[in-house]
Amino acid sequence: MSAWGARELVAVIIEDDPGVQSLLEEVFLAAGFETHVTGSGPEGLAAVEAHRPVITTLDINLPGIDGFEVARRIRRVSDTFIIMLSALADESDVVLGLTSGADEYLVKPFRPRELRARIEALLRRPRIAPTGPAAPFPDTGPLPPASPGGDATVSTWRGLVHRDLSLDLDTRLVLVAQQPVELTPTEFDLLAALLAAQRRVCSKAELARGLRGAPASAADPVSEPDKRAIETHMANLRRKLRDNPTAPRYIETVRGVGYRLTPADDASP
Repeated sequence: MSAWGARELVAVIIEDDPGVQSLLEEVFLAAGFETHVTGSGPEGLAAVEAHRPVITTLDINLPGIDGFEVARRIRRVSDTFIIMLSALADESDVVLGLTSGADEYLVKPFRPRELRARIEALLRRPRIAPTGPAAPFPDTGPLPPASPGGDATVSTWRGLVHRDLSLDLDTRLVLVAQQPVELTPTEFDLLAALLAAQRRVCSKAELARGLRGAPASAADPVSEPDKRAIETHMANLRRKLRDNPTAPRYIETVRGVGYRLTPADDASP
């Protein structure tokens, strides 16, 4: 069983090419999904709101509204995983897609087996995971109120706090200074992984494996595009947290390795 347990698996396909529509629907049906196929941005947005999909695939070149804008609008109403599909392969297009709210970006023509692997990786993202410092996505507990000082990093029940940043794993709510911050599912999971690791450095490869649902001890290869995707997601996460990379309050870059939390107070490491 996937990490989603008994939750009904629903996919919305937003694609105007009938041939690609059929291929996508075939892959999702084989993976056990109920599918809803749409051919334009407005129809896709309506389908996402109506059917609450686990995964949404999104073409970029759509009639009416392009895929980048559709992704932004989806993010206002849904935490569905978005797989963006496009013939645009330039790094700038990939970055724009991930910045718009996509969790994955696949270049057309894509291999059905690769899409199926991406779908299965998204479904393996645990929502209830084992405890322990090596677990990329922690099982902790209900979020306690942040302390007035806000300088301690603690993990209790199913919540995590670092300084004035708090994350609730049950509601998937993130607060900074008691103000909500809207994150994509991928950004939320990356932040949860860093909060669970505290001062331990998380490499880009480790974070990419964690998003696949692989155990921390796994040694399966991680491609350079996947590592660059982690960099883009981290940049988006920092922007939303208003965390300056040159003088970070929450997340430090460890050059040549990866990322970790800043110290719990303003002392040097």
